[in-house]
Amino acid sequence: MSPDHNGDGRSLGQLFASATADLSALVHDEIALAKAELRQDAKRAAVGSGAFVAALALAVFAVPMFSFACAYGIHALGVTLGWSFAIVCGAYVFLAVVVGMVGYTRFKKVKKPERSIASARQTAAVLQKAKPHPRELEPKDSRPAVTASSSTASGTGSGS
Repeated sequence: MSPDHNGDGRSLGQLFASATADLSALVHDEIALAKAELRQDAKRAAVGSGAFVAALALAVFAVPMFSFACAYGIHALGVTLGWSFAIVCGAYVFLAVVVGMVGYTRFKKVKKPERSIASARQTAAVLQKAKPHPRELEPKDSRPAVTASSSTASGTGSGS
């Protein structure tokens, strides 16, 4: 093959080296782009999770205020203040029981991953039955085994 293969004076080796370098640069650029996108997404996720934490904190602080507002609203209807707070407390206990029962029924429906367990058991059974068959890298006759007794014996003339 002539070095002037494609008309610009580069040999096949030079073309291959150039293509390899270009491919390497392309892969590095793709990795850099992916890192930049992931970094940007991580920043967005951090800001979003911070906003959720702030919203949760505000909701936690709003619950007592809402409770007082409900109790004083019931008191405004003519119920004594103590009973008003007791009614609000009872409503929270009722809601806690309802939410707890929903959670309990959902947890009762959770089952163990039977297909995954069966698959793992099958794999373990196959692996237990498998016996390793090491192959010899070289025939036994190609070179003698080196041990302490054979090296001294071979040095003293084992050919007799």
